[in-house]
Amino acid sequence: MMGNPRRVGVGLDYSPASKQALRWAADNLIDGGDQLILIQVQPAKACHTRKQPFENTGSPLVPLEEFRDISYSKQYGLTHDPEVLDILDTVSRTKGAKVVAKVYWGDPRQKLCDAVEDLKLDSLVLGRRGLGAIKRVLLGSVSKYVVTNVSCPVTVVKGIHL
Repeated sequence: MMGNPRRVGVGLDYSPASKQALRWAADNLIDGGDQLILIQVQPAKACHTRKQPFENTGSPLVPLEEFRDISYSKQYGLTHDPEVLDILDTVSRTKGAKVVAKVYWGDPRQKLCDAVEDLKLDSLVLGRRGLGAIKRVLLGSVSKYVVTNVSCPVTVVKGIHL
C-alpha cells in the first residue's frame, strides 16, 4: 500500500558525498509516485544563459528529460554526470518517481533553506563532506545550518571514504 506521494529534495553539488546522498535517497526513501527534486546551488557570480530571469526565485522545475539534455543543462551551469543520470533513470524507472531539478544561485545554506519552503518539501537529504575541524569553522557546515533552520526532516548522509 502506498501512502501519499511525497516531495523529497536532495542537495546535489556533484561531490562524492552528495552523490552518495542521492543514491541513499533513491534506495531508501523514494516510493512510487514520489517526486524527487534535485536542488543545485550555483555561485551567485556564475554567468549562465538562463540565470537572469530566475536569479532570485531559482529556475523553474527542470524535468528529467531536459536535465539529461547536455545543451539544455549547460544553460543552467549544470554538470553532465553519467552516474547521477543513471541513479535518476533507475529510480524513475523502477519506482515510478517523478524526477525534476531546480537551480538556485547564491549561498548554499540560505538557498537550501529557501528550497524547502518554495518547494514545500516533505524531506531533504544532504551529503556531508566531512571537512576537517578548521575548514568547518571557516566555512561553516552547510548541513548543520540547514538542519537547524528548516521546517522539514533532514537526513544527512555521511560520506564514506572509499
